[in-house]
Amino acid sequence: MRLVLLSRFSGLRNAAAGGAADFDWGSCWLPSSSKKLGFRCIVTNCRAVLLPRFGGPDVLELRNDVGVPDLKPNEVLVRARAVSVNHLDTRMRSGYGRSLFEPLLPIILGRDVSGEVAAIGALVRSFSVGQEVFGALHPTAVRGTYTDYAILSEDELTAKPVSLSHVEASVIPFAALTAWRALKSTARITQGQRVLVVGGGGAVGFAAIQLAVAAGCHVSTTCGSESIDRVLAAGAEQAIDYTSQDIELAIKQQFDAVLDTIGAPETERIGINLLKRGGHYMTLQGEAASLADSYGLVIGLPIATAILLKKQIQYRYSHGIEYWWTFMRADAEGLDQIRRLSEVGKLKIPVEKTFPITQVREAHEAKDQRRISGKVVLEVD
Repeated sequence: MRLVLLSRFSGLRNAAAGGAADFDWGSCWLPSSSKKLGFRCIVTNCRAVLLPRFGGPDVLELRNDVGVPDLKPNEVLVRARAVSVNHLDTRMRSGYGRSLFEPLLPIILGRDVSGEVAAIGALVRSFSVGQEVFGALHPTAVRGTYTDYAILSEDELTAKPVSLSHVEASVIPFAALTAWRALKSTARITQGQRVLVVGGGGAVGFAAIQLAVAAGCHVSTTCGSESIDRVLAAGAEQAIDYTSQDIELAIKQQFDAVLDTIGAPETERIGINLLKRGGHYMTLQGEAASLADSYGLVIGLPIATAILLKKQIQYRYSHGIEYWWTFMRADAEGLDQIRRLSEVGKLKIPVEKTFPITQVREAHEAKDQRRISGKVVLEVD
C-alpha cells in the first residue's frame, strides 16, 4: 500500500520540489482512478509577498514563513510559476480599498496566476495534481497570488493553453475576465454590433477589443499613438489617437456598447452620447470603493448605491441607455472561452518585462513611475 500511495503522491512531491515550502501531510485530497483518498498532504508554509501597511513599493515584504490555510472542499492549491502585476495591485498597495482591507492587514496582493496544481479539495472534479492551469482571483480576495502557493476556487481556474508559457498566460485571466463581464455578461454583445472601447491600449481594453472582434462585432477604440498599430492588428476597425484627435469629430457612427476603461467625466460624457438607444455604457471606474474609503463601509456603500441608481435612472430616461459600473468576477464559462481564444491566438496580451518575485518592489516602482507602460510579470521559481 505504501508504494501505491507514493506513486499517487508523486505529482505533489514534484510540485513541492519546485519551491521553498514546508510540508505537512495535511487534510487535502488527491485523485485516484476510482475514488478520493484523504491524507495530510498540504503545504503549511511558503514564500509570499505581504502588504503589512499601505504605502509605496518599499512597504512590500517578501517572507519565507507565511502560513498556507487548509483547502476548502472546492479549492485548488496552485504552485505558482508566474503572476502578473495589475493596476489594481499598485492601487491597493497605495491604499485603494482600505475600508475593506485595512482591518485584514497583512494581505497578499496579486490576482492572476499561472502554474501547476499541487493539491485539490475534496469536491474538485475538474483538475488533477500536476496539471498546468491559469486563472484569477476576485478583486476583494485577501490572500492573493504573489506567493509560491496560491489558493483559488475551482471556478476561478482552467487549463493553461498549451501554446502559451506561464509568463504569457499569467497576464490574461484578470484583464480578460473584466472585459468579458462587461461585454458578454452585461452588454451581451452579438455578431454585427458596434462596440467602442475607450482606452484600448491597456490590458482590459486590449482584451475587450479581441473579445468583441471574436464575437463578430465592429470595434472602434481610443488609445495613445504608441498603441495604434497594435489595436488595429488585433482587429479594431478604427483607432483614434486621443492625444491628437478630437474623439467626437473622429467617430461618425453610434454604438451598441461602450466600455470605458478610463472612467473620467469627459470620457463618460462622450461614451454615453455615442450610444444608440438601448445601448450599454460600462465603466471600470465605479465609485463604490472610493466612497467607502472616504466615508467608511456603512455610509460609503449606501451613498455609492444611491449615486449609481440615480445615474441609471437619469440616463435611461434622457438617453434610453443602460449605465453600469463593472468589475471582474469569477466566470467558469467565460474563463474557458478565454482559454480557447488564447489557445488559437485570438486573445493575447503582450508582456513588456518580467522580474523575479524577489524584485517585487522594483516591479511596483517601475509601474508607479510609468517606466513600463505594458504588462509586468513576476516569475516565481
